[in-house]
Amino acid sequence: MIREPKETGLQERCFYAVREHFAVLGADAVLDLPAPLIETLLPYLTVCQLDELQPRLNQRGISTYYGWVRVLQFMSRKLFHTVDLLTEDEVKHEVMRMLFTTIFYGYKNSYVVKNSTNLNTPSFLWTAAKCIRQFVVSGSRVEPLQRLTAEQRPLLGLLEKQIRSIVGFQAVDLSKKKAETALYVVHRLLDHGAASEVLVQEGSPILLAWLLHGRGSEFVSLELKRLMDVEKESSSASVQAAAAENNEVAPCKRRKIDSQSEMEQQGKASLTVDPDVLCHTFSPCDGPSPGPCPRGQISVLEIRHCDSDCLSVLNSALPTFFCLRSLTIHNYFTFSDTDVWNLACALKRLSDNPRSSLTQLNVSYLSKAKLMDVLLDANPRMTTLHLEVQDRLVPDQQSVQHHPRLSEASELSLEKLTLKVAVFQTPLRVVTSLLRRSPRLSSLHIAGLRLPFSSSLSPLLTTLSESNLCLKSLNLEDMNLSDCLPEILHLLRRCKLEELHCNDCRLLEKCSDKEESLQQLVSAVKSAFSLHTLSLAQNRLAKNVCVLAELFSGPSPSSLKRLNLSSNFIQPAELLEFTHRLRTRRPPRRLVLDLKKNPGDRDPDTWNAALGELRPLCVPLVECWRSTNTMAEHVSVM
Repeated sequence: MIREPKETGLQERCFYAVREHFAVLGADAVLDLPAPLIETLLPYLTVCQLDELQPRLNQRGISTYYGWVRVLQFMSRKLFHTVDLLTEDEVKHEVMRMLFTTIFYGYKNSYVVKNSTNLNTPSFLWTAAKCIRQFVVSGSRVEPLQRLTAEQRPLLGLLEKQIRSIVGFQAVDLSKKKAETALYVVHRLLDHGAASEVLVQEGSPILLAWLLHGRGSEFVSLELKRLMDVEKESSSASVQAAAAENNEVAPCKRRKIDSQSEMEQQGKASLTVDPDVLCHTFSPCDGPSPGPCPRGQISVLEIRHCDSDCLSVLNSALPTFFCLRSLTIHNYFTFSDTDVWNLACALKRLSDNPRSSLTQLNVSYLSKAKLMDVLLDANPRMTTLHLEVQDRLVPDQQSVQHHPRLSEASELSLEKLTLKVAVFQTPLRVVTSLLRRSPRLSSLHIAGLRLPFSSSLSPLLTTLSESNLCLKSLNLEDMNLSDCLPEILHLLRRCKLEELHCNDCRLLEKCSDKEESLQQLVSAVKSAFSLHTLSLAQNRLAKNVCVLAELFSGPSPSSLKRLNLSSNFIQPAELLEFTHRLRTRRPPRRLVLDLKKNPGDRDPDTWNAALGELRPLCVPLVECWRSTNTMAEHVSVM
């Protein structure tokens, strides 16, 4: 998988030889090696070799994680990039997903070209298909999908069992005949297979109507119904004529269109969109018998570009979309207030039905934060809400100032709330009022909240301490908390937090004695026995970082498992001092310490010496830093 450098040591030459002659040596020859040597060898192996060895290595207690990580780093061209995927299965799935899509559609990149001997083979596609759970549908590259319905049909059968999520639909144009192949593949994965999640990146109203029809919603668009009625009449007439001519049972298969040129010769031939007709058109005679196909259900739906026309189709389908658990809609511009109101009305009709299972909603972009109440009143049983607020109104878009409440304000079932705001002077009472109505809230993420001049965010933290005692994860990002340290300390002592993220929050900006303030934070963290993750990224800790070594001192050290100190302008000498203090206060468990985006290149020898002393104590996460980026340096210390 890795190009052999011009100069290598003896061990590396042996590793390259093992990779090159793996088929001759056999897996047993590798498995008989000592465990430390196997772990060093893994990054040199191909993905197929890693996949073959993984089950037996796992039985020996050896993980292939770093082998897959190295492949992912080479694919992204970031050899020193820290991979955030935590488990062996997660990083393996990501590698196989990226490679399968690239090889299947014939995309080119430097990594695939360098490793074409190992990757451009039918056996690789089969190996990758056993690992992946997501399939990308591209309407602009029909030939690979056509092969999947012909000579690669066994691969399609495997994908039916494996795939859980279908992504893409770019250039799937239901006005063109070639769209039939993409629709058929989607039908096999959704209706005959195990897929129940759909992500539409670029779609049209009629394509969205086709996806929703019969798959959990009773809605049928008039345009789609006309298409299906016409083709059913045509299909029925053709079958009757063939039966009369041959005096035998109607065949189960139409002539399959095999090539793009034949499609073009058809000219204005009618497009087939009915899943049953599609299936009988593409299926071989030994395939499914004639008759209605099953209809799968969509439990997770995401629409990346949901304009007003698509939203209208979705709103018509929502009241009977009982199987839908999670809905994500994103628009390039801000949804108008009328769009949000119509969505809320559709959600209300769905929520009023006891068969409804929708509990997760993700919408971007809203024009104002107070529209949260409109959406939550429409479905008080919502447990997860993710909203983004931005001022991206299209030029002729009008804002509707007032709508009556859909229901009386009441206690909500909300457990997870994410609110990302990119507008100025958001009324804080809108957020605090919602928090008081959500006593079950366990996860809160707020980013970019800006208040009118001279206002403070301390009421937000006070509300959390009083009304949200079930809170376990708190993520505050890009906010001015410079006068809120007392409230943060009280929150740590009051709630049973497991994760606290205060990223780019200017925590110490107004503290006259920054070291003393940070010591107070350390004491509060040590008293929060449930806290296992603390992030203080982008808070300009700099030389004060040494105080954080006290987290693990005394008879009651902190229970932290992960500490994020990235982007704090920690210089090499300061990291070395932190390391020396940490050695005398060794963490009770192996700590994951995030040090990315700190200027280690100011004194590489000291920085590397500090990392060398840290590694027996924790797992340091680092990335290359270039101090020549003066703007990043200025922002870090201003």
